[in-house]
Amino acid sequence: MLSRNIPEFLRHAPTPGVKGFAVLAGIEASLRGTLISVWPLVMYQALGENAARVSLMYFFVGIVALSWGLFVPWMNRHVPRRWVYTFGTGLYMAAGLSAIAGGPILIPLALFLANMATVTVFICTNAYIMDYIARSELGRGETLKLVYSAISWTVGPVVGVTLWKIWAPIPYLMAMGFAALLLATFWYLRLGNGKLITRARAPAPNPLAYLGRFFRQPRLIAGWLFAVIRSAAWWVYVIYLPIFCIQAGLGDRIASIAFSMSNALLLTSPFILRWMQRRGLKRAIQTAFLACAGCYGAAAFGQFWPPVAVVALMAGSLFLVMLDTFGGLPFLMSVKPAERTEMSAVYSSFRDVSGILTPGAAWLVLLVTPISGVFVAMAGGLLAAAAVAGRLNPRLGASRSRGYRPAE
Repeated sequence: MLSRNIPEFLRHAPTPGVKGFAVLAGIEASLRGTLISVWPLVMYQALGENAARVSLMYFFVGIVALSWGLFVPWMNRHVPRRWVYTFGTGLYMAAGLSAIAGGPILIPLALFLANMATVTVFICTNAYIMDYIARSELGRGETLKLVYSAISWTVGPVVGVTLWKIWAPIPYLMAMGFAALLLATFWYLRLGNGKLITRARAPAPNPLAYLGRFFRQPRLIAGWLFAVIRSAAWWVYVIYLPIFCIQAGLGDRIASIAFSMSNALLLTSPFILRWMQRRGLKRAIQTAFLACAGCYGAAAFGQFWPPVAVVALMAGSLFLVMLDTFGGLPFLMSVKPAERTEMSAVYSSFRDVSGILTPGAAWLVLLVTPISGVFVAMAGGLLAAAAVAGRLNPRLGASRSRGYRPAE
């Protein structure tokens, strides 16, 4: 009897929409944005100011993160997804504590933990998105996430480096605070009973069993490759531009300022989405990869005049933001409803694979060339992605009939 007098919104939490996931993305962006320009600097400092050592350490971090990403779905078979997400935010906390302790061992350990946290939260969030967001809303959802994240990614890098120079623990303490806020917001969105917090009736199969299905679907492979190469380009921008600026005598703040200015472009993502819709997904992806390749190739001339590299990579970041807006749509639009969790784990591996390939390839390049050679190698990868984009179906991403309803 008493339950009849309780408002419906208190008895049952509403199904989360694109705005709920955008809020989570914005908070996580505040966490990661604060540290993203700090990590390369503290790693460079902790490892004896040796760029090759930094590359090698990032290579091992990528291997661990990839292995962890394959383990998370297995964990989800035995632990409800909400607790896996909670554990992921706990890893962010542990990373902050390890970084505050500092040193040549604990700083790399902190980076390991932070990447494991990012993978865990990313897999869980993607699975929730594919559960609750209709396919027709995916483009709007990705755009809204970028808009909500824009200020954090714009302000965070400069603020993080500035505070780190004032007192090293400050950015880590801020990140831990954002991790606590992320967890609180997540649990607020999960309030109530029913579908939001119930476990599946049957355990999910091992995601490794889905690799065969993944490799038999060209659109999934293409979408994953786009994400890998786009992520690799961001890795080069985030890790190697700061080191390049220090070696070229430009200082340790120029790269963070450039990165913050680039992230301000996230505010243009609604206009970017409209631009893509007018031209078609295939043409938009191919154009963005080609233009970005040209910018990264031009950055190599920074070997002769360093500001060229900064300006060229900033220009290239415009096209990376475009790819952040719509580059993941070929994969998300091609996933079958019954394979959402497993394919989410497969897709999330792009971050870890790029985190392995980028520093691994950079380490080899740095054995024979200066850092400008890394920019040239990245330009080649972007050209390869443009070639793959040319093989996409021109109708991919076109609106379906009004009768379309997302699968439950």
